[in-house]
Amino acid sequence: MMRMRLRTGVRVGLPVGLVAALVLGTGALAGCSGGPAAPQWTADAGGTATSQPSGGATPSGSGSPGTASPGSTSTATASAGATAAAWKTYTDPAKSVSFELPQEWIAQSQAPAQGSLPGAVKVEVKDAAGRYLATLQTGLPPRTPASCAPDAAKSYIVVSSVPVDLPHASGDGMIDPHVVYRVIQGYKYFGSYGITNIVGGTGGKACALQNVVRGPEGKGDISFGDLGELTAFAPDQRVAPAKAFDTLAQADAYVNEGSEFANVQRMLMSLRITQ
Repeated sequence: MMRMRLRTGVRVGLPVGLVAALVLGTGALAGCSGGPAAPQWTADAGGTATSQPSGGATPSGSGSPGTASPGSTSTATASAGATAAAWKTYTDPAKSVSFELPQEWIAQSQAPAQGSLPGAVKVEVKDAAGRYLATLQTGLPPRTPASCAPDAAKSYIVVSSVPVDLPHASGDGMIDPHVVYRVIQGYKYFGSYGITNIVGGTGGKACALQNVVRGPEGKGDISFGDLGELTAFAPDQRVAPAKAFDTLAQADAYVNEGSEFANVQRMLMSLRITQ
């Protein structure tokens, strides 16, 4: 038995290959820079008003602090472990989405993915050094997951799972949305963070783990994470932006001991969608 700590603060024992199966949707990451209108910025409580951030965004200079609710249960705390001293709130020009991010991080509007619904939003987030962290997409067309042969499925583990309040579809095979960090086993252990509300991967195995929340009917799906789909990469495939670990203990340390995931988790949990 290997002991893994969930970001909720509860320490649990997880055998390798065991897991709560939270999975599968869509989220393409392709797109080009664009967007005629500037997003809006406000300072979060405890932070300071932002100056002109890189990426072409213009600060609003006014507005109330971003104080997004962390989730639906008392055990989920959006700021738990977050180390950034000052935060700002990104809001798209149409005020359809908003989320918090560390003041020095960069949020850049992108052209929505091909086939997205009218009014769709795509925003790419990078750290202060310009290193890619996550992409938010709304209005994604629902996609049926590809079939997964039993002998092709790989063991995966949910290292962290925290509820998040987002509009979503309900029905068979769906749960309330969660911010998750999952690791799938290949020639290494590959990890990815994102949001999801779809159950899948029977028996703790899957061919692909997709970071998506199935939206209400007619509204499209929502994706917010480091990549749209996590798979067990082949040795000749590009792994980034997924993380590659030699051991599950390294994945556990990334989630529970480092500052990057703590700040990313708060950002993902602060997402608010107006529909």
